[in-house]
Amino acid sequence: MKKMYFNWSSGKDSALALHYLQQDNEFDIDLLLSTVNSKNDRVAMHGTQAELLKAQAEATGLKISLLELPGQPTMEEYNSIMTNEILRLKALGYEYTGFGDISLEDIRQYRERMLSPMDIKPVFPLWKKDTRALMHNFLEQGFRTVIVAAKADLMGKEFLGQELTKGLLNELPEEVDPCGENGEFHTFCFDGPIFQEPVKFTLGEKVYQTYPNPDKESTQKEIGFWFIDLRG
Repeated sequence: MKKMYFNWSSGKDSALALHYLQQDNEFDIDLLLSTVNSKNDRVAMHGTQAELLKAQAEATGLKISLLELPGQPTMEEYNSIMTNEILRLKALGYEYTGFGDISLEDIRQYRERMLSPMDIKPVFPLWKKDTRALMHNFLEQGFRTVIVAAKADLMGKEFLGQELTKGLLNELPEEVDPCGENGEFHTFCFDGPIFQEPVKFTLGEKVYQTYPNPDKESTQKEIGFWFIDLRG
C-alpha cells in the first residue's frame, strides 16, 4: 500500500475525502496534518481549537501533526514552513498526500506546483464532484457536522452552531454553495464512519471578525466572518 498523510482541516470535506481514501484500500494513511495559528492555537478560518483537532485524531485512531503558522503569514513564510514539514514527512517515507478540495483550480495547481519538487503526489478524491450530491452522500454515510464559521455578507450568525442536515441545506441562501466551496462557511465534523466514537464538544460564544480582502480590485477592503467557539 502507498504511504500517505492526509491534510486535515477539521471540517466535512476533509472527513468525506478521508473516508473515500480509506475505503479505496490503495493507501496506508496513518497521519493527519493540520495547520494552526500560533497566536491563538486554532485552525485558520475555521477557528477550531487545537485540542479539538487532537480529539478528532484520537477518535479516528490516527496520529496528528500540528504545524504552527504565524498569525498572518506571508506566502513566503507559509511556503517555507510547509516545505520544511513536507520534507520531514518525505524522509519518513510518505509519498502521497490527500486533500478535500473540490473545484478551485488555482488551489489545486498551487498544491501540485509546491509538492512536485519534493516528489509527493497529491490525491483529490472529491475533485469535480457535484457539491450537492457530495453533501447528500456525506449525510447518508452517517457523518455529522456543525457550522463554525460563516461569511457575514452571505450568512447570518444564526447559522452558527447548527448541525448541517438535509433540511438546513435547503435553507442556505441561493448564492451559497452546498459545500461552502467558495469560502461561504466552514464546519467541524464530530461523528461519522471515520470516527470510533463521537467527538464531544460544547457551543461557546459567537464573535465577528474582519480580514483584509485578498481581491485587490474590489472596493470592499475587508471581509467579515462570524465564528462560534467550540469547547472540548
